[in-house]
Amino acid sequence: MPLSPKTHRLFATAAAAACAAVPLGGVTAQSSTGTVQAITAKEKAQGAEYHPQLLAEFGGGMTGPQALYVESVGKKIAVQSGLSNAQGDFTVTLLNSSVDNAFAIPGGYVYATRQLVALMNNEAELAGVMGHEVGHVAARHSAKRQSAATRNQVIGILGAVVTGVFLGNSQAGQILQQGFLQGSQILTLKYSRGQENEADKLGIEYLRRAGYDPRAMSTVLASLANQNALSARLMGAGADRVPEWASTHPDPAKRVSTTASLAGAAAKGVTNRDTFLTRINGLLYGDDPKQGIVEGGKFVHPVDKFAFQAPQGFFLMNGTRAVSINGQSGKGQLTAAPFNGDLDGYVRSVFATLGQQNKITITPGAVQRTTVNGIPAAYATARVAQQGGSAIDVTVFAYQMGPTNALHFLTMGQAGQTGVFDPMYASMRRISAAEAAAVKPRKLVVVTVKKGDTVQSLASRMAYTDAPLDRFLVLNGLKADARLTPGARVKIVTY
Repeated sequence: MPLSPKTHRLFATAAAAACAAVPLGGVTAQSSTGTVQAITAKEKAQGAEYHPQLLAEFGGGMTGPQALYVESVGKKIAVQSGLSNAQGDFTVTLLNSSVDNAFAIPGGYVYATRQLVALMNNEAELAGVMGHEVGHVAARHSAKRQSAATRNQVIGILGAVVTGVFLGNSQAGQILQQGFLQGSQILTLKYSRGQENEADKLGIEYLRRAGYDPRAMSTVLASLANQNALSARLMGAGADRVPEWASTHPDPAKRVSTTASLAGAAAKGVTNRDTFLTRINGLLYGDDPKQGIVEGGKFVHPVDKFAFQAPQGFFLMNGTRAVSINGQSGKGQLTAAPFNGDLDGYVRSVFATLGQQNKITITPGAVQRTTVNGIPAAYATARVAQQGGSAIDVTVFAYQMGPTNALHFLTMGQAGQTGVFDPMYASMRRISAAEAAAVKPRKLVVVTVKKGDTVQSLASRMAYTDAPLDRFLVLNGLKADARLTPGARVKIVTY
């Protein structure tokens, strides 16, 4: 969560606009599933407009051999769609994001995050996911969703998605759903079950055309389902955060058997596992230190040199523009807004923006001044009534980090019960150069199984203290009773 001027800008709802209905027209291409409308000039222009905004929202595009490899696979599968026969008409980007996500927008733009790529186990799986996303575009699902008025707003907290708002469908709940996280908000449109199935079918067709094993669609969906389940366990029972890909592409577990059946048990084709593992070796994994790192309930930003601790029982999710704080008794985020040196005005402006975004009046109490671990701070709370429910308290707690920059917590919980966040507010502190230098990134490393190696022994090398065995199994698509063969290659995460 860098505090550069770029992050101070509120992110326009580029993803929603990118997915909006666009006029078709233009040249058509033929597919075995029917006629496919080729990319239009207007779609190309719209994609080019939204592309830099999406890059900013998802940590930017990566460069180097790993990115070039993902680009080559993405273009190879994209041309199977009928949108264009020229690989040059597609822009494929490996995103520097620690969330499991992939998507495509009209105009030939295809994206996959490094975290999702790291979850895969062969090139066919990478091609399958990208083919699925291109399939949504080729089938013009965004236009169909738009015309059917099935827009479903999903809040993106740096890639983390908040769903199932605990406050219910009320005026206060709408703050969470529509404006609470506007500083890092993206809007997406949830796909229908029928559209998911169609994109799966198209992705499998593209795999066959490109010479890949079409069963890869089923195996990568199984990995996604297992990752979703692991994330839920690590975050605690009842956690309402789901991985972003799962939020817009629901129920991967329920699609595993369907896609396996579509591919066929006797399906053939290459997987290019060894090539894939070689090409992704060394990929950055988890949080990028430039955006800060979450370690359990602690967040440390080694570039801007600050840290804080989440309340007991809450979990943190980091991204490029904010850090989300989620628990059963409340929600929050740490982010930044434009700052002109007036901390009291900064607090009031955050409330004003929140009210404008939700078209309601939010009246905070008097702004209080304090100092937290030597950092000038100011805070205020507003009580918001709910229709047919108890009121909630919304708090803005801001810190002046420098002459021209500030950051703030925006938290929400049941009225009178938001004291749970007080220890977090008090934990904000600056860190020393030595503590900042001690923050190390994680990376994906491909190792060769030696005689005597077991899933337990290799899992012990994972750079995690919590659930290293579960993480290792999910990362490699293995079962707990799996026996490793000497000479085989597997992935581990190290510092």
